[in-house]
Amino acid sequence: MRTWGPLTAVCLSTFMLLLDVTIAVVALPDMAGSLHASLSDLQWVMDGYALALAALLLGTGAAADILGRRRVHVVGVVVFATASLLCGLAGGPWMLIASRALQGLGGAAMLATTLPLLGSVYQGKQRSVALGVWGAVSGAAAAVGPVLGGVLTDGPGWRWIFYVNLPVSVAAVWLTLKVVPESHGSRERRVDWAGTVTFAAFAGGLTYGAVRAGEHGWGDTGTLVTFAAAVVALVLFVVMERRGADPLLDPRLFLNPRFSVVMVGALAFNAGAFGLMAYDSIWMQSLLGMSPVRGGLVFLWMSLSAFVVAAAGGRLLHGVPARITVGGGLLLVGSGQFCMTVLDAASTATALAPGMVLIGVGTGLVAPGIAGAALAAVPPERSGMAGGAVNTFRQLGLALGIAVYGTLLTSRMQSTLPHDAAHALAGGAAGALRGSFSEHALRSAFASGLNTAAVAAGLTASVAGALVIVLVRTARPTGAEVTESSALTLTEEGTAPLGQAR
Repeated sequence: MRTWGPLTAVCLSTFMLLLDVTIAVVALPDMAGSLHASLSDLQWVMDGYALALAALLLGTGAAADILGRRRVHVVGVVVFATASLLCGLAGGPWMLIASRALQGLGGAAMLATTLPLLGSVYQGKQRSVALGVWGAVSGAAAAVGPVLGGVLTDGPGWRWIFYVNLPVSVAAVWLTLKVVPESHGSRERRVDWAGTVTFAAFAGGLTYGAVRAGEHGWGDTGTLVTFAAAVVALVLFVVMERRGADPLLDPRLFLNPRFSVVMVGALAFNAGAFGLMAYDSIWMQSLLGMSPVRGGLVFLWMSLSAFVVAAAGGRLLHGVPARITVGGGLLLVGSGQFCMTVLDAASTATALAPGMVLIGVGTGLVAPGIAGAALAAVPPERSGMAGGAVNTFRQLGLALGIAVYGTLLTSRMQSTLPHDAAHALAGGAAGALRGSFSEHALRSAFASGLNTAAVAAGLTASVAGALVIVLVRTARPTGAEVTESSALTLTEEGTAPLGQAR
């Protein structure tokens, strides 16, 4: 217990954190029916979680260095468990959305402290073994998530995908307090609360504007005002970070084209690979009539491909430049999305399989390598900031992908269905609309929307992949210190498809 207790404690919270990303995808149609939720509501169920992670990850990491990593981690687990209970008790969509955002706050505290805690406990060979186990648990959580979510949704109901977090949280808190020692970073560092707030305002405004555009149009006054507010928040963030003594993210790093392109790649990766999963799930269950379990099993094409490639690539691709693995992986993700642009009224879920396999293979190449590419583009003393930036941009990419692709899907559907019908269909109310529209019309409208969104997702990943291949030309970092830091950050990316929550 003294040797592997800390690893067990960390893996418990990690499994719960990452499971909650993929487990919710297959439950969205049931949530929509139970809570009378619209498409924009479902977008925020997923986006609230991803946005909170993206906005608060760097800030909670800095606070943990000062307050104590174990303390912040335990608080994060307690907040996550409380939010999970509130999610399960939600009586309407906005209570569920608010609770999901609170889950993201707890998840940010957990994620920001997980690997630093492992790094403070294990050294040398033990650290390598611990990181390998942690990565395997991460991949397993992602692979199991859709299937377990389907089983729980089909069985006791969608609320139990949140209730299962409660006993796991109790075990994780007890074990962490019992066997994980406290550790700190630099106590002279100050928490950049101004940077945290302005970045959260930027990310939230940008995402809200994209979701609002799906309901009111891109030229709507409210939509434009929201985007303008996001731009103002971004300007304030840059100004404060340039002047701050302990910035969350030094804007001068982006003057390096290699670093900037890697951040674009990180954002495009989660957006291009995972931004459409929620809508694929809605299509399979609401239009094709698949059960949550069957819908969850379809996603195994992606999860298992990613897991196998990431595991094999660690041995077979050692020494291959990151621009090849990351750039090539992004191109494969883009190709996978393009393969899924062939849906029509007669399509079945089998049509998704080839594209999901390609996306999974691309994920298995990108996830383990993109943090290393960021580390190689910055001085060693900035490696922690670079690793945090990669995770932040990945979560922001997921949030924006869900928002933008949902808006594109809805806009395309509105060209063939009335506005209200399009939103009701996207929200899982297909059965109620079948009296007014033919089965063929409903399937055709949603398939057309998915095709349009998949084209956008494919272009997002493909353009980013080409930029990475062309511009990220840098030597692999050397030296024990940099190698160890790279290994820690690389493992943080893991193999879970949604990154999730990483």
